[in-house]
Amino acid sequence: MTTARPAPVTRLHPVNGIDLAVHEWASEGGGVPLVFAHATGFHGRVWDTIIAHFPAHPAYALDLRGHGRSRAGPITDWRLLASDVAEFLEQSSLSGAVGIGHSMGAHTLLQVAADRPEAFARLVLFDPVILAPEFYGEGEPLYTADNPHPAIRRKRDFPSAEAMIERFAARDPYDLFDPRVFEDYCRHGLVPAASGEGLELACAPEVEASVYASSRSNGAILEAARRVDIPVLVVRAQMTSLNDFKSSPTWPELANVLPQGTDLYRPDMTHFHPFQDPADAARIIGDFAGFT
Repeated sequence: MTTARPAPVTRLHPVNGIDLAVHEWASEGGGVPLVFAHATGFHGRVWDTIIAHFPAHPAYALDLRGHGRSRAGPITDWRLLASDVAEFLEQSSLSGAVGIGHSMGAHTLLQVAADRPEAFARLVLFDPVILAPEFYGEGEPLYTADNPHPAIRRKRDFPSAEAMIERFAARDPYDLFDPRVFEDYCRHGLVPAASGEGLELACAPEVEASVYASSRSNGAILEAARRVDIPVLVVRAQMTSLNDFKSSPTWPELANVLPQGTDLYRPDMTHFHPFQDPADAARIIGDFAGFT
């Protein structure tokens, strides 16, 4: 049975005009550092349950721009997320780490690895939002001010974390989540409301919607992938429809573009694999990184 590690220290790092929040766990054994990046609409503390499996390793869970404690406005270019992370790694003199990303966070870490080759020794990418080349071609905007992403309508305000837990526990896709991960998502995903009364989502609905609307902004991500000459594991979930949040958005050929890419197809899992079965996700990380 894995027990929770002590609570992390949260530090703010000035990068690109914002304070990037990073939740940091000290090492109990001097192991290789682990850097975690989350999916759109979430925050770094959703990784707590997985981080508990690696007590010998210092761990850094990022709140990406506009998420968690990294306060920022809407996002128009995903490359700025990668620039934030690269700047944090530079400031912290972190190199040779194992990077673990999910969805948008996995896309971000792959771009960082291309831009700062010394940052990572290996990457584990759970369902990165990296699509086939034609997705990044010219075309109509995915979403507009008149037709925004549905996330813009997400409920923003809650009187308490318990109210958020009660509201979402039985709803799709949250009913798939491991209970510990779901509780961490709710408890650490709220901040004091701007009104001064109650709490509100740390990732504002307009920020979340902007991430989806700008998902074509890094059209050079596949060229970046060709420059990442380290072992990279691409973990892909079931594929049904891009309109289903539970379906994999990952191009099935992505691993073949990577110089040292490995594809792991898991049709038994949804896009929320690390939340759905954190013990399985931790096993995959540990096996690929050579920790087990």
